[in-house]
Amino acid sequence: MPPDSAHTYKAVFDATRGSASPTEILPALNMAGSELNAFAAAGVPLDKVKFVVVFHGAAIDGILEEGSYERRFGTSNPNLPVLAQMKKAGVQLLVCGQNLAFENIDPKSIASDVQVACDALIVLMTYQNDGYALLSF
Repeated sequence: MPPDSAHTYKAVFDATRGSASPTEILPALNMAGSELNAFAAAGVPLDKVKFVVVFHGAAIDGILEEGSYERRFGTSNPNLPVLAQMKKAGVQLLVCGQNLAFENIDPKSIASDVQVACDALIVLMTYQNDGYALLSF
């Protein structure tokens, strides 16, 4: 089934899994990027692709700002350029504020392209209620 360039595609990516290695990008970012590329290759305009990525659980490690990531993993964060490209493409990037508070993670240690939401599950419910497909990685 080829994508329809007149259709609006809406998906909320539930990003909970961390990377297999600190030098690899997060699974949810990999999949969201893959789908953005697939739509572009099929000629679907960017304004017809509405993606949201919500980070919580182990995926939070992958959205730490450069200094925090380097201190924790001893390498640069491979996710930061991907986050910047996604934000530029119009993807909304959110992290669970409840998870940050529970894990005692300073919101200032999160990449600047990612906004803090009050709660990942509320975000997921809200977007699903608005017709977004749930994709979990």
